[in-house]
Amino acid sequence: MSSKQSMAGQVAVITGAARGVGAQLARVLAARGAKVALVGLEREELKEVAQECGPEAGWWEANVTDRDALRGVASEIVERYGRIDVVVANAGIATGAPFVDSDPEVWTRVIEVNLVGSANTAWAFLPSLALSRGYFLQIASLAAITPAPLMSAYCASKSGVEALAHSIRPELALKGVKVGVGYLSWTDTDMVRGADEDPVMRDMRAALPWPLNRTYPLGPAVDRIADGIARRSAHVYAQAWLRGMQPQRYLVPMIMGAVGPMRLRAMGSRLAEFAENPRGLVGRGGAADAADRETHIH
Repeated sequence: MSSKQSMAGQVAVITGAARGVGAQLARVLAARGAKVALVGLEREELKEVAQECGPEAGWWEANVTDRDALRGVASEIVERYGRIDVVVANAGIATGAPFVDSDPEVWTRVIEVNLVGSANTAWAFLPSLALSRGYFLQIASLAAITPAPLMSAYCASKSGVEALAHSIRPELALKGVKVGVGYLSWTDTDMVRGADEDPVMRDMRAALPWPLNRTYPLGPAVDRIADGIARRSAHVYAQAWLRGMQPQRYLVPMIMGAVGPMRLRAMGSRLAEFAENPRGLVGRGGAADAADRETHIH
């Protein structure tokens, strides 16, 4: 099957589409013939991406934590295009801090956006996907496979969305809807570049074994996701080696539990400073409130 399989005539909804993976995926799917509907909070960025995707692309400003708003967006998209064939739950945020030093409100916000926001996306769009016998792709992460110190909220949320997708897959199969989970390692986006500007996050990532410590180009990663969407795959790997992690994932927590304390101890005073100033990895994000200091992770 061609990796450039046509998406002509299909309507694809992407949340968190203002930047990073979401924006690039919109461009790729549009180039393959899809009519893309972009959902996010960064109005100007959404508008710009939609313009790049052609005259049939549309954009909607909505917060994934607002279930009613998402349902309204779903109705408007169906009204405009007549159907929805693909939904990609991509919106997400992240913060970094030792768990005991985390602001509980910020920690909970990551769960609300990443996990509850994905559930809200499913609740809003699955009725339309049932009518079209469509495809729902939940973007997870390497963080669903590999727990990481200083990122407990993000890892918990991505493990959660992975479990959510696996749980609803057999239920939705009865309605003719296919469900996939997308996995990405560190991919060249604003978030990862921002993380590398922080010495603690940079050192933590550098301590990971190859190939977990590399940054991968955005284009090929998104092309692989688009291929998985075209095939309506149950599992989509933005980097091919991630597939090989699945059979070994039971080992990862044990390895991280043994190696992690040594790496954190070696960080010494920098870790203490980081604990005193917990942070988002980069600037603001398109998934949550524009005033929040959160990052659009994908």
